Amino acid sequence: MHSLDPTAAYALLGLQPEAVLLDCRTEIEHMYVGHPVGAEHVAWQEGPDWEIDPAFADKVRRLVKGDLSRPVLIICRSGTRSLDAGLALEAAGFTQVINVLEGFEGPLDDDFHRGTLGGWRFRGLPWQQS
Repeated sequence: MHSLDPTAAYALLGLQPEAVLLDCRTEIEHMYVGHPVGAEHVAWQEGPDWEIDPAFADKVRRLVKGDLSRPVLIICRSGTRSLDAGLALEAAGFTQVINVLEGFEGPLDDDFHRGTLGGWRFRGLPWQQS
């Protein structure tokens, strides 16, 4: 699996229109916290039990219409869940999986806040709320 920072991931999406940006956060995060413009949503896990969705790879396979060589860039809150989700996609046969470092909100700062040190939104990349 490759990793790119948010700015490089955004540039790649512009160069490869067949690439898919996949938001693997929960539905609530995707809708209310915001998400990159154009991101497709398939949750890696959901509350209240936080179990990994056993159909995750199948849902992404349908999203890419069975083309497992299509580039899939995965973003989450901080770049951790997306790494695990990406490994699951690779195990399912996807060949171009890219983890978006820093995620949408970035790492925690010294005051335990996100969005001040990095992430898609911090970098000023296009995003929206539903």
